[in-house]
Amino acid sequence: MKTILVADDDPVGRELIREILESQGYHVIEAGDGSVALSSIQAAQPDLVLLDIQMPVLDGFGVIQALRRERQFQRLPVFALTAFAMRGDSEKALAAGFDGYIAKPINVSAFRELIRQALSRAV
Repeated sequence: MKTILVADDDPVGRELIREILESQGYHVIEAGDGSVALSSIQAAQPDLVLLDIQMPVLDGFGVIQALRRERQFQRLPVFALTAFAMRGDSEKALAAGFDGYIAKPINVSAFRELIRQALSRAV
């Protein structure tokens, strides 16, 4: 079973994403801020990470920078999540080291396919 870490400071948003992923058979770990996300990633070594850009303590950009500095996480698929999609945000996220960008609210069918494809490439 593939493990996905979902880091978002909005508990309702995390719950929605968790339910979508669990309905597809994935094991989901949750984090409410970037610091917890980083320690959870190091401890659990998930197969994929979904990071909200704007989180307390350590934002998504801080988490991705820390991950990409560590050799073991350089190829870990990490997707940026944001509810505040602005022009240029996707490019900024990709330049920072994210593998993709997901604007909220998510399109559930497109989201499921994106996750499936990302995990199949990560094998």
